[in-house]
Amino acid sequence: MQALPTQYGGTIKYICLGYYDKGKFDGMTEDQRNAMFDLCFEYDDHLRANGHWAGGEALQPSETALTLHWKNGKVATTDGPYAETKEQLGGILVLEARDMNHAVQLIAQHPALTYGNSFEIRPAGDMSEIIKQSEQRRRKVTAR
Repeated sequence: MQALPTQYGGTIKYICLGYYDKGKFDGMTEDQRNAMFDLCFEYDDHLRANGHWAGGEALQPSETALTLHWKNGKVATTDGPYAETKEQLGGILVLEARDMNHAVQLIAQHPALTYGNSFEIRPAGDMSEIIKQSEQRRRKVTAR
């Protein structure tokens, strides 16, 4: 059975997972990265102004992730984003927990694990300082 889209005031909420080429990103100069962030955050501002922004979070690198799955009648963990190639991303759950261990305790009780599903747990990245710096740079450009 396929889930129907959830309606929010006449619109459908979409989760957009952003992927990037780490080698290319690491090869950028600070000025190039700042220019990229400025353009991205400017577009985010546009989405907000037009009522399309529902929220978003940056993720810390994949090496900070921990994946839970069901193995031999109990919960097992794997470092990093682990999923069999036949699996597809089916949804996102935003969880508040004290630390990774607490998050594992909470998700380890999720009934979906017993049906063969798995969860990747990754701390959200804090973009507030980068956004603040970008806003300052963009204000300077606008003031000219």
